[in-house]
Amino acid sequence: MENNVSQLDIKKPLTYQDPNLGTLNEGYNEEQNINLHYVSRKERKKEYVVGGVSDQEQSNNWKGWLYLAPVLILMSVFLIYPLINTIAISFMKDYNYATGSFNGFTFDNYLIILGLKEISAGVYETDVINYALPNTFLIVFVTVPLSIIIALLISVLLNNLKWLQKVYQVIFFLPYVTNTIAVGMVFSVLFDKTGVINYIFGSNITWIYGASRWTAMIPLCIYIVWGSLPFKILILLSGLQNVDKQYYQAAKIDSASSWKILWRITVPSLSPQILYLMVTSFIGAFKEYTAVVGLFNGPSTTGTGGTPEMLTMVFYIYKQLNSQPGRAAACAVLLFLIILCFTFLQLYLSKRKARN
Repeated sequence: MENNVSQLDIKKPLTYQDPNLGTLNEGYNEEQNINLHYVSRKERKKEYVVGGVSDQEQSNNWKGWLYLAPVLILMSVFLIYPLINTIAISFMKDYNYATGSFNGFTFDNYLIILGLKEISAGVYETDVINYALPNTFLIVFVTVPLSIIIALLISVLLNNLKWLQKVYQVIFFLPYVTNTIAVGMVFSVLFDKTGVINYIFGSNITWIYGASRWTAMIPLCIYIVWGSLPFKILILLSGLQNVDKQYYQAAKIDSASSWKILWRITVPSLSPQILYLMVTSFIGAFKEYTAVVGLFNGPSTTGTGGTPEMLTMVFYIYKQLNSQPGRAAACAVLLFLIILCFTFLQLYLSKRKARN
């Protein structure tokens, strides 16, 4: 127990008023089994001494801050400052990147992208509400659960392989190191009207160029799922190899089916990895952009022009960045808030489930 005093040399005995124990004198108290020692504020700050013992952890704090300084500087320059600057720009009217000038602060940028305020007489911005937001949410809620389930099944199968396991791991990991635009071009050939998919199924469906919005979502989601599998398989496979084998042996003794083993042992054992993949996958899916460029070469199923059927939130930000930076910044802040809410919701639900 400590009490800061302004002077080191005090003649009279020092006392401490405790709300529960009453008045305590400095020194050892046999009745309460308490050793009360006073430390001066000057001595404590200068020498890091508590109870006559030097606190090495406190005295070496400056070394920790020194080691963290490069990371903190980089985070401040490339993360904290851009975030604050983007939030500020989102409230600026007629902001100009070249000169940094603007005509005051306003909420118009948010009202315009949400279709609540006219751009000009009778003209509203509908791309975000009609295309970007629905497309982004559709991509998120279709590709994330589907990719995690498929990755889990593939990981379990790979973990049970006794031979050529490493070879299959390399094969499944190849999409992760392959250029996304190149993969998108391959998928555009596969899903072409005269491509392999229509040939295999004997169909004549227009999947990509000239396709309807919802039909074009099918190859887009397949491409996103396929491209996101390698990283998920790698994480889940590493988690599976750390699961205690005694659980599986006990399940075999009880004659449990493979399905019960999967959902009663494997999935609960991989809950930390699954939570991590869910959080990162939701963030990545909300920021989807390269898949649309790779498959459609633009936000439209007709290429670079036409109605923006395949527009996503990030694509809208890039589209408005040069001409309307205020709207782009407002959309970026809106996307940031959406991702933040979903991330906190997932963490909250996972903690609540863990308590139950």
